[in-house]
Amino acid sequence: MAATRSAHTVWEGSLFKGSGVVAFDSSGAIAEQPVTWASRAEDANGKTSPEELIAAAHSSCFSMALSNGLDKAGTPPTRLTTSADVTFVPGQGITGIHLTVEGAVPGLDEAGFVAAAEDAKVNCPVSQALKGTDITLTAKLA
Repeated sequence: MAATRSAHTVWEGSLFKGSGVVAFDSSGAIAEQPVTWASRAEDANGKTSPEELIAAAHSSCFSMALSNGLDKAGTPPTRLTTSADVTFVPGQGITGIHLTVEGAVPGLDEAGFVAAAEDAKVNCPVSQALKGTDITLTAKLA
């Protein structure tokens, strides 16, 4: 069964002087968030950016995919902590994403964990959607 999630942004003004508000329509779980060019290309100053939203989506999707892969292999994790760093260069766009994961996985050695993390990096749905972007990974057991 397909699921569709929705968000919308209202933007006012020019790119460099304007601002917007991102709303999370499907869940309402996140309050509306302000966004500006400066929050994207310079300092966040309490505002979000498309890259931060991608980082949130990627870190959560990767964690789900890794958890599922480990569970299917008979070594379910007790904890996974994943961060995603999305790099944006004005004039070039998103130039890369680096995932970092630390896991507590009883009964699994470091090599097995790294292999499972590499598989999740390639196969999680967000990674699949971002195939045109260089995605790197650092994985280690806690």
